[in-house]
Formats: sequence, structure tokens, C-alpha cells
Amino acid sequence: MKSKPDIRQITFAALVGALYVTLCYFGNIFGLSFGIFQCRFAEALTVLPFLCPTATWGLFAGCILSNIISPYGLPDLIFGSLATLIAGLLTARCKNKWLAPLPPVICNALIVGALLAWSETGFTAAFPGLFLFNAVSVGGAELLVCYVLGIPLLELLDRTKVMPHRLA
Repeated sequence: MKSKPDIRQITFAALVGALYVTLCYFGNIFGLSFGIFQCRFAEALTVLPFLCPTATWGLFAGCILSNIISPYGLPDLIFGSLATLIAGLLTARCKNKWLAPLPPVICNALIVGALLAWSETGFTAAFPGLFLFNAVSVGGAELLVCYVLGIPLLELLDRTKVMPHRLA
């Protein structure tokens, strides 16, 4: 039976959410946080549920707050944030740190890729091609951020033992 999160884990989740928002808003200054060619530095944090599953809720809250300024409006606020929640829940179940970035990559490629294609064309004949393009674009940027920034972050936090202990 899993134990309840302690105050340290809840505090960590809140800090992760705040850092996610900060990094997203910072990236938005350079036009990197939204759109077809998005490269959200904040997505590097999506590997953290591997070490601390409660970080999932901080990521979810941070994504909701970040998507408030999305040019894609309410659909991005709902579905983009749900992509992060699903990815966090799946990442927390990963047994290998090298697989931890895959749920965010796959969830964002599929869900955000579909959202972007739908916002451009609706469900027309152009949707499948545009979806494929957006899924590769968003997924590729997510892959880059999660492996180039996320894995070293995961390694550093795991090695320094500053993370709350992983829940059983």
C-alpha cells in the first residue's frame, strides 16, 4: 500500500509547478513556448515524476498556469495540460530512467500535435497530414528537451540525493 505524500514531497511538487511556469513564461519571451516549433525548456522537468511521483501534480498545475497565455486558448489549456498530467502519471511508473522521457514525448506529440492540427484545419482532409507534421515537430522538440536537459537533471538530482524519496 502506498503511503501518503509527506510535506516535503508536496512542497517539492509546488516548487516544480512554480519553476515550470517560470521557465515557460521565460521561453515565451523568445517565442519558444507555444506553436508548431515549440521548445519548452520547462518540459525538461517532466522527467521528475520518475524520482518523485507527486511532482506530477506540480507539473500539471504549472502547465495549466502556463497555458493560460496560450494562443490556442481553452483547448490548449485543457488538452495540453492533460497531456502533461498523463505523461507525469506514466513517467512515475517507469522503471528505467532512460525511459522516463518517453511518456512526455509520446503524449505531447500525439495530443498537442492533434490539437495544433485541429486548430489549423479542423477535422478536414488536411488534418492527417498536418497532424503528422505537428506530431513530429512537437515530439522532436520534446525529445530534445527531455533527453538533453531532462536526463542530466534527473541524474544530478538522483546522485545528490536532494529529491524526496520515491514512493513505493
